[in-house]
Amino acid sequence: MTLLAVEHLGKSFGGVHAIEDLSFRFERGAVHSIIGPNGAGKTTLLNLITGLYVPDQGRILFDGQDLTGAPPHRWAAAGIGRTFQNLQVFFNMTALENVMTGCHLRERDALWATLIRTPALVRAESATRAAALQLLARVGLAGWADSPADAMPYGALKRLEIARAMAAQPKLLLLDEPAAGLNPTEAQDIDALIKRLASDGTTVVLVEHNMKLVMGVSDHLLVLDHGRKLAEGTPQEIAANPAVIEAYLGVADTEPEAEHA
Repeated sequence: MTLLAVEHLGKSFGGVHAIEDLSFRFERGAVHSIIGPNGAGKTTLLNLITGLYVPDQGRILFDGQDLTGAPPHRWAAAGIGRTFQNLQVFFNMTALENVMTGCHLRERDALWATLIRTPALVRAESATRAAALQLLARVGLAGWADSPADAMPYGALKRLEIARAMAAQPKLLLLDEPAAGLNPTEAQDIDALIKRLASDGTTVVLVEHNMKLVMGVSDHLLVLDHGRKLAEGTPQEIAANPAVIEAYLGVADTEPEAEHA
């Protein structure tokens, strides 16, 4: 069953086509990876899917809703969670507090209840804390709960950001280069975490340069090249596709991109 549908999507920056006439569908309950050379449009596509960019043309439908051009908070409320290429962590807060901030979309407390700290608010805060602790355990960070984020190693911070994104209970989780900058052991931790999330029924969209990780966790791959769809299919189909091999898989390893297009 389709969860995300993109139809004839287009986005340009200063006359440069970052995304051009792109259409695809992502099914519910699968791990989908978006790959392509530097500048292929991968991060631009994630920004369009989360409302950070407004498309010049086309439509984006999520869980049956047309959210084209909607602001980011509407995409989040609809059920999309995301991590970023560059860490977006509150370094002056503990790991537990970071994850608790991700629960705000599920909280409905009025200002007056916050000011006088009603019993209902106290119970809600206790439930939020318990849920955050469970998420930290789920990503292997239970022992870091009370540690300041600025004292945590880089690989742990990557998993912390995933835990915070999961705190909003998203239907779709977008992971933008979660293994970038990680050593092989830390990358294996991300690999195992994505597989656990998928086994629990979370639909995952992964943008990643680590092809061993991509091929190991993905059910479906979408390959971009210069903002257009080059190919899509299973990992086996993509690995055997001559056009993909020429454009990306056969190219020597590159540094992780910080793309605008």
